[in-house]
Amino acid sequence: MGAYSYRALNETGKTVKGVLEGDSERQVRSQLRAKKLKPLEVLSINGRAGRDTTASTSWSSRLRSRISSRDLSLITRQMASLVRSGLPLDEALHATARQHSKQHIKQILLQVRTKVLEGFSLAQALGENPTAFNEMYRALVRAGESSGYLGPVLERLADYTQTSQQMQQRLKTAMIYPIVLLVISLSVIVLLMAFVVPDLVKIFAQNKRELPFITQALIATSDFVVNYGIYCLAALIGAIWGVRRLLKTEKWKLRWHRWQLRMPVFGNLIRQVNAARFAATLSLLSASGVPLLQALSIAGQVMSNRVLQESCEEVANAVREGSSLYRAMENAGTFPPLLVQLVSSGEANGTLPQQLDNAAKDQERELESMLGMAMGLLEPLTIVFMGVSVCLIVLAILMPIMDLNKLV
Repeated sequence: MGAYSYRALNETGKTVKGVLEGDSERQVRSQLRAKKLKPLEVLSINGRAGRDTTASTSWSSRLRSRISSRDLSLITRQMASLVRSGLPLDEALHATARQHSKQHIKQILLQVRTKVLEGFSLAQALGENPTAFNEMYRALVRAGESSGYLGPVLERLADYTQTSQQMQQRLKTAMIYPIVLLVISLSVIVLLMAFVVPDLVKIFAQNKRELPFITQALIATSDFVVNYGIYCLAALIGAIWGVRRLLKTEKWKLRWHRWQLRMPVFGNLIRQVNAARFAATLSLLSASGVPLLQALSIAGQVMSNRVLQESCEEVANAVREGSSLYRAMENAGTFPPLLVQLVSSGEANGTLPQQLDNAAKDQERELESMLGMAMGLLEPLTIVFMGVSVCLIVLAILMPIMDLNKLV
């Protein structure tokens, strides 16, 4: 039995969409007619259309779309609960799909169920959608299936996904206010320069007296914004596009990531974020029975910085050659000392997964502290920048006016 997406007309003539399971397109159409729906299009979940239909690009793009961390955590937790209750895997997938309201996620789950019914393992079925289920997710599922503890592994995976989503949300939330404040500040200054200052300059032009330096600088800046602002904006957009294209090459991407780590405050912040991801992922993989070398390879991929990814590859190579994980991480020189020390303790007493989990939590707490400090500095600096800029503009306008009043 396969899954089919459909588009049909109801009794009022309104187009409805959904997903049904059936042995063939004809059976799905019969189900639609039994529900008093007129089928317009029936498309297999695997992308094979019926004989009288054409493949829909929108459905294909939805099938290839990613599942958000929040949705992935939700469906993983639902599957874990159903599997641990003793429900067969195919029925657990079917129940999870029925409970979800988003059509593209429902399609992906039903496609996975179809593969499971064909005899594939769950990890193999998830591999049909690598954009939705990454390598770490599939490795954990594979380890859970081989050990016979799929339910508990899915529970751990749901917790990990939820924690990662919460950390990303905290990072985004912390950056929203200063970025919005900075954008508003620059917009106000540009609008003053482009629309307010030119009108005031006409008043000063009628007077033959020499204007103060600050007023002359304001007028020159205003003229530049009015005459060349659009070209500067186009040049900025072009530069951003060019840099993005340049960073797609491995050479320049590596240079950019190496420079990021050398930045005074943000370099340490990037290091802490990646260390927390690495420790949490490696802890989860190790606790779930994934071999250490495979776990190191997967944990390195969750890092966003290419330099740190290469360091993780060096660690994996050193471990493969017989070195301890602690010694390999210490020799790499890119991991926080606390993380290295906890790994050493974990290897010594046989509690590596627990110590890695403790390290991840410590890194997250330190990350929150650094974010609070950075945002605490950035917000007042942005306000001061806006206040000083507006004050200089007002002062440059008022000084010539006060000189005119003295003459009167």
